[in-house]
Amino acid sequence: MGNCMHITRIYISKMRLGVTLSALTIATLGGCGGEGPAIQANPQTISFAAAPTPSVDQTNVTVSATASSGLPVRYTSITRSVCSVESSTGVVTGLKSGTCTIAANQPGNTQYAPAPQVTRDISFSFSHTLIFAPVPPLSLYDRATVTAVDSSGLTVTYASDSPAVCTVAGDTGLVTALATGNCAIAASAGALQATQSIAVSSPAAITVPGAPTGVSATAGDAANSIKVSIGGTVSGGRPITGYTVNSIPIGITGTGSISPITVTCPSSCAGYAFTVTAANDVGSGPSSAVTDVITRYKVLETFHEPDTQPNDSIFIGSFTLNSTTGTISGLHGILSESMTGGSTGYPNDSMTWLSLNNQLVSWHDSTLGGTFAAVFKNANTNTFSTMLGGDGWSPQAGVDVGGIYYGFPTAANNPGNSYALIFVPDNPLTTLTQAQINKLAYADCAPGGMMGAVCMTGTSVAGYGSVGTMSGYPVSQVITRQ
Repeated sequence: MGNCMHITRIYISKMRLGVTLSALTIATLGGCGGEGPAIQANPQTISFAAAPTPSVDQTNVTVSATASSGLPVRYTSITRSVCSVESSTGVVTGLKSGTCTIAANQPGNTQYAPAPQVTRDISFSFSHTLIFAPVPPLSLYDRATVTAVDSSGLTVTYASDSPAVCTVAGDTGLVTALATGNCAIAASAGALQATQSIAVSSPAAITVPGAPTGVSATAGDAANSIKVSIGGTVSGGRPITGYTVNSIPIGITGTGSISPITVTCPSSCAGYAFTVTAANDVGSGPSSAVTDVITRYKVLETFHEPDTQPNDSIFIGSFTLNSTTGTISGLHGILSESMTGGSTGYPNDSMTWLSLNNQLVSWHDSTLGGTFAAVFKNANTNTFSTMLGGDGWSPQAGVDVGGIYYGFPTAANNPGNSYALIFVPDNPLTTLTQAQINKLAYADCAPGGMMGAVCMTGTSVAGYGSVGTMSGYPVSQVITRQ
């Protein structure tokens, strides 16, 4: 077992430093043949209290379960699209209307066998409203974006009830005024509809268009491309004939007549920001404000765990990439604890999942051609022991100290931190090379991811000199557009 090798190595390292470990410490580190207590596998059961009944529009409720062994119960959501749950506290968050199923698990220890899983169903209900945001009056040939928000999260589509006065893009809400009068826009979300009226007036003067507003840029659908969206443009009293997109630094240009406009980069679009100008038959107007290229992505990271099959360590998350500055923000997600769960692996698993919501570390690696980011369970990086020095969190630090938790040897000082380390290539949708995969890592020092004093970790020999504490190592990472 990889765990045994790591524990032996940390003990020897401490002896070389002239530190004598007490018998209690040695017993704590023990976990391999003959070093620790025999596993008794006594049966245990879980008592799950009645499911709470949230009121309409109530987001949070708390479930409660106890194990006959007295060991802590861990919670997981079986219906992750409907609800999430904090694994240790049982605080459930409803995400949309529907039936939320929460599982209670107790993985056992050297005295108790894992308890049979028990579930409870919670019915969440959120009222359904469709509300338009305010929009300013329009002059002839102006363009502006209307926005309606559905409280249940349904997709909103738009249509013009006065096509002689205005048109609207069904998916984006971009309105073009064609004539003076009353522009009526209908929004639909499921069976619910709402209408907004916009007055279209005559222009005060004929001029070049104003600077486009509400400009945003995201990665395009094709490789090495961007998609520029324009929220609104004052027409100058004449029909807008087209838009020109220019990069900063200069060198990339694109044109189009309607938003969004796709622009192709000669190679990578990374490092560029963009502006937009509008033109009519009078001439070209001023440039819009400079906009960075900002795109939201999803990430799925898998670490193979030979000793806990069929369960692997999985990180499911999302993040925002500013490809203009090369920075990652808002990384968050959930990490599975492969030592929990039953005989069915991901995605139909019953593993405990930890919430990782604190992105605390990020750096660019020019050699590997991308950016690393790490997201933590706690609002700090205190993960591994610092008895031998080191930063207390990095994968290499975990290898050096054998995955021993931060605060060792006092169990009460273990903060129970966990993290996942991802890598985002400069072209995010490209398949990772093996060298890039080798540098992925995770660590789990929370109660369900612990073996005595040792945290569950996942590292590769090629990346860090050793596999994880239970022989786990990274096998894949897939990034997709959100």
